[in-house]
Amino acid sequence: MVQNEHEQLIAEAEDIERSVTENKVKQLVKEGQSIWQDDISRQMIQDDELQRSIEEIGIRGVTSNPTIFQKAIAAGEVYDEEIANLLKQGMQPAEVFQTVAVKDIQDACDIFRPLYDETGGEDGYVSIEVLPSLARDAEGTLENARVLWNAIDRPNLMVKVPGTDEGVSAIRTLLTEGININITLLFSIANYERVARAYIEALAKRHENGLHIESLASVASFFVSRVDTLADKLLDEKLASGDGDPELIRSLKGKVAVANAVMAYEKFEELFGSDEFMPLADAGAMVQRPLWASTGTKNPQYSDVLYVDSLIGPHTVNTAPPKTIAAFLDHGTVKRTVDSDYAAAHKVLDDLHKVGLDIDEITKQLEEEGIETFMSSYDELLAGVEGKRSLIEA
Repeated sequence: MVQNEHEQLIAEAEDIERSVTENKVKQLVKEGQSIWQDDISRQMIQDDELQRSIEEIGIRGVTSNPTIFQKAIAAGEVYDEEIANLLKQGMQPAEVFQTVAVKDIQDACDIFRPLYDETGGEDGYVSIEVLPSLARDAEGTLENARVLWNAIDRPNLMVKVPGTDEGVSAIRTLLTEGININITLLFSIANYERVARAYIEALAKRHENGLHIESLASVASFFVSRVDTLADKLLDEKLASGDGDPELIRSLKGKVAVANAVMAYEKFEELFGSDEFMPLADAGAMVQRPLWASTGTKNPQYSDVLYVDSLIGPHTVNTAPPKTIAAFLDHGTVKRTVDSDYAAAHKVLDDLHKVGLDIDEITKQLEEEGIETFMSSYDELLAGVEGKRSLIEA
């Protein structure tokens, strides 16, 4: 992220906070929602911007992914000397990246540690993702997640693991080992339920074996805006072909993503209010919070806070890019919405089926595209690291 953009975000938060007791991001905590920032860079850490974002804006965690690191490393020169030195030592670009990333995540974890302690381990987390190439490799995921967990060595770390068919068994194993997991690339209700059950099963196994469960944390990152991007495209194709009721088709545009997320939250309430989970809660276990991901609005015709305003409620996290956080500070609405109308959400998906579109096919395609996007960003990241080799020769 450009430096002055982040400074502007903090300034806006300070201006708004002067006019009210607490800004809107901080007010969300009273509704049970935490805002995490979907962005990190070394410059942000070194210039105390991350610390100020915690204090002034009220962000309560940070998420990262290969795309974010690719942009951070490509921008400016803050990483150049370290990368050049590591390459000079004979490291390959992948090793260089993980070494650089580990340092940033450690420093970010340390900045968030007071919040982690203050909230009893509910917030203050920093997430780093396993290698994107391992999305279909359970054993490789296990190995890489353990390496990251041990290398970073912070209690407020979350390792991001895709909730793919292959990833679920790794997720269950890692949670059982006591590693905090941010389960990513969730698009479907079925996949959400599967990873939520994996968390409950891991807690139960640890409890049965006399291991601590009160400090084990996990979030289920359920992607939102990308669902509308694809669903709207398919709905437009329906309109263009003259296939179906045009009024009904138009009414669904910009509605599918929120409905899908709302139904995931309905499933969350069912699972974590169940007889299966209650004994674990009584023993100190935390719920696995739904984390709304991909919440920056991509369609300029929609509100730039659509995927924040519509998904506010207890035990939720929204990880948003700085631009979306700034928009919410300015004109977002702090009001519990996520569970206000389950019937309306069901109707949207029922109507989607009526017009001939299958939500399961949409979410399956999005999972594949998500894996490909992160792999592409990772390839660009490695190419960028390799490109720093010229600094050695300069």
